[in-house]
Amino acid sequence: MAIRGAAAAASEERIAHTRNRLVLEQARKVGLLGAAKNTRLSGRVASELIEAAKKRAHVTSDTELLELALSRLALEDDFGARLVGRKGSISADIDLGV
Repeated sequence: MAIRGAAAAASEERIAHTRNRLVLEQARKVGLLGAAKNTRLSGRVASELIEAAKKRAHVTSDTELLELALSRLALEDDFGARLVGRKGSISADIDLGV
């Protein structure tokens, strides 16, 4: 059972690293990340929040966490809001074939 748990953890970490890489690549592609780091961001948050976010994202530095979190937020689409906004816009008598 421990081997299975370790394999699952390793798989989760690989997936997180791949997801993180893709998010940061997309942010670079659209011009959100570049060579220059020209803005400083400062704030106070609970240390538990930072540690939980780092653990979940599989990152170790605060800068890495901030870049990833801000990139995800900036690249986020509005699919959920658009989907909910369409509620009731399709006639109830349409045959969906299910």
